[in-house]
Amino acid sequence: MLTPRWAATLHAPGPRRAVAGRFGQRHADYNAPREARVQQARLDPVPPRCQPYSIVSRATATEAMTQRTPIVFLPGLLNDAALWSHQVDGLADIAAPQVVETTRHDTVAEIAAAALSEAPDRFALAGLSMGGYVAFEMLRQQPERVARLALINTRATLDSAAEARRRRGLIQLARRGRFKGVTPRLMPTLLAEANLADAKLTGTVTGMAERVGRDGFIRQQTAIMHRPDSRPLLPAIAQPTLVVGGRDDTLTPPAEQHHMAEHIPGADLVILARAGHLSPLERPEAVTNALRGWLMA
Repeated sequence: MLTPRWAATLHAPGPRRAVAGRFGQRHADYNAPREARVQQARLDPVPPRCQPYSIVSRATATEAMTQRTPIVFLPGLLNDAALWSHQVDGLADIAAPQVVETTRHDTVAEIAAAALSEAPDRFALAGLSMGGYVAFEMLRQQPERVARLALINTRATLDSAAEARRRRGLIQLARRGRFKGVTPRLMPTLLAEANLADAKLTGTVTGMAERVGRDGFIRQQTAIMHRPDSRPLLPAIAQPTLVVGGRDDTLTPPAEQHHMAEHIPGADLVILARAGHLSPLERPEAVTNALRGWLMA
C-alpha cells in the first residue's frame, strides 16, 4: 500500500511540523513571532497545524498570469456553478475556468464524454462528490488530456446496499412529484454543524438544488447509482493529484479520502476542519489556496 507523501489537517494552531509531497517540502511554525506568521495566516482564516503550500513569489505569479492553466470544474449532486464561485474568482489570475453542466445525461460515461467534448485540449480537472465520479470516468476515456487531478469530498468506492436503496427511494419520490430539493432535514448531511447557522451558505445550497430541479436530480442520481468502481483505477493515475476532504463530511468521510491518497502514487491529502460535504463553499479560502498550490507546483 502506498502512503500519501503528506497529509495535513487544517485546524487550530500547533507546533511546527514539516510536510513533504509531490509539490516539495513546506512547513508552518506557529511558535514564531506574530510578524513572521501573519503573511502565512492569510492563506487560511483558521491557522492550520501545517500549511501545505507556501505563498508564491511575485515573479512566479506574474509569469502565471501570462499563461493561465485551463481548469475544468465538476459540480456534485444538486450543485451547479455556484459551488465553485470562490475558486473561479480566486484563481482567475492563474487559471482559465470552465464549469461543467452535469444535469443533461443519466450516465457517468455520457457526462464525461460531453465534458471532454467541450474542454480544452489539455486541462487541470477538479471534481466534488459526483464530480469526482465523472473525473474518474474522464480519466478512463482520455487520460492524456488531463494534466492535473483534484478530488474533493468524493470517493472511489461504490454505494453500500443501504445507500443504493436510499437513492432509489429518492428517485421514486421525485418522479411522483415530491422533489423538494435540499430541505432543512437534509442540510446537516451536507454541511458541518458549525456552518448550519450561516444563512447565506444554506441559501446558496438550497438555491443550487432549486436550479438543478427534479429532472436534473433524477438524471444525476441515476448516473451515480450506475457508476463503475474506481478503486482499480487509482494505482494507474499518473497526474499530480490533490485529495481534499472535510473532517465533518458524513457522506464521503475522511477515510474515503485517505484511501484514495494511499493508492494514487504521490497524491497529496488535505482534510479541512469545520467542513462537511461542500468544502468549496464551507471553507472557500482554504480550498482555493490548496488548488492554487496544486496548479502552480
